[in-house]
Amino acid sequence: MEIEKAKAIIEAILFASGRIVKILELSAILELTPNDIENIVENMRSEYNSPERGIEIIKVNDGYQICTKPEYNGYICEILDNRTKPNLSNAAIETLSIIAYNPKITRAEIEQVRGVNSDGTIYRLLEYNLIKESGKSDAPGKPTMYETTDEFLKTFGMSTLDDLPELPKYKIDENEQIVIDDVIEEKENIKHEEG
Repeated sequence: MEIEKAKAIIEAILFASGRIVKILELSAILELTPNDIENIVENMRSEYNSPERGIEIIKVNDGYQICTKPEYNGYICEILDNRTKPNLSNAAIETLSIIAYNPKITRAEIEQVRGVNSDGTIYRLLEYNLIKESGKSDAPGKPTMYETTDEFLKTFGMSTLDDLPELPKYKIDENEQIVIDDVIEEKENIKHEEG
């Protein structure tokens, strides 16, 4: 199959589906290898990167989706103002962060980190499809474990969880408290070494 025709078919599929389409799905439909599909879509992504284009192709885990460029969201919201948008509280953002950095975490473990009951927050994140159940833990009672979804990656503009910013390294003292002075001292030592 010629490349331009493959591009047109992929573009049509991504546009019409309105969802993340897995590389393996595209590979089966076009009868091309997953590597060929990735090369073609990466080429398409650079073409869409032009400032004259209002849409882009994003990669989410092992799939692609067509979406609007973030800089045009203000214009689109005026047309689609009645869509439901996740309204995330600080508690929801905090819980989401804990789950993103600790996939397959249980509600009890989340509450241990947060120090408060998280039932309502977890329910809301499930409702928004930002997290999902990812099985049962081997712990007593077999509690449900949670992880983020592809919708989470899309919402926050990431391709994979590897795109999350690195967490700072803190030291814990004998009272299980973060030792800030050591962290600050460590940063100053790094600056002096670089300077």
